[in-house]
Order: sequence, then C-alpha cells, then structure tokens
Amino acid sequence: MTDNEHRETTRRKPLLEAAHEEMIKFEHRENEFRRKDRLERASELHLPLNEIKVH
Repeated sequence: MTDNEHRETTRRKPLLEAAHEEMIKFEHRENEFRRKDRLERASELHLPLNEIKVH
C-alpha cells in the first residue's frame, strides 16, 4: 500500500464509522416509531396486540 493510499484509508475510516453509527441510531428511531405506530393503530382498531404475536 502506498503512502497516499494509506492516508486516504486513514481519512475515510472515521467517516465510515460515523456513518455506521448514524445508521444504527436511525434504525433504532425507526423501529421505535414503527412499534408506537403499530400500538396506536391496534388501539384504534381495538385489537389485543399484546396477546397477538406480531413477528
């Protein structure tokens, strides 16, 4: 690996790690949103969601 390639890899790694962390945070927020939305819709339809296995 040349010195230039090493510098590019070193510079890119923190950006990739930050992007990965942001994606994980987004997925957690999205999962929580979907869970709340599912519970809200179930309550509107008067479904016993706690008794039904969703997955």
